[in-house]
Amino acid sequence: MLNYQRIYIIGFMGSGKTTAGKKLASLLGWSFVDLDKEIEEYSGKTIPEIFSQNGEDHFRKVESSVLKNFKNETNIVVSTGGGTPCNGDNMNYMLKTGLTIYLKLTPGQLKSRLVEAKADRPLIKDLNNNELLRFIEDKLSIREKWYNLAEITFDGIDLDINSKKSIILGYLKT
Repeated sequence: MLNYQRIYIIGFMGSGKTTAGKKLASLLGWSFVDLDKEIEEYSGKTIPEIFSQNGEDHFRKVESSVLKNFKNETNIVVSTGGGTPCNGDNMNYMLKTGLTIYLKLTPGQLKSRLVEAKADRPLIKDLNNNELLRFIEDKLSIREKWYNLAEITFDGIDLDINSKKSIILGYLKT
């Protein structure tokens, strides 16, 4: 019998993982962690600096290491990066150590959220709008095989965490 004491929020960049994670942690009376913020604190660099100075491979190694730093934490909600579940054994690790929730959006919905935030996101900062949509479609088609392993999938548009609380509590008590 599982007794979840950790929740991982996963999904593509721009899907609302941080917003939903903060709300969920508040509802549960748990701590909240934004994995990207933890990576920045750990490395002393912003995510864009890590990508530009050290590359994506280095970033992914740091990301996996920081993710696993929470192995002894309980009553915690972790908002992951969009690529976190897709690298190394991260998704298996999250499935073994907590409840995973996938916030699902369509490529068009993601594009509309990301078009104004491109400058802050290393993987999309230099793309025009058509390239952005193609990038999202391509990455999402690859990443969804990991995202779809989550125990819970919620539609990320207009997500009301309060209305999903009973579903989440049902999983936490199994």
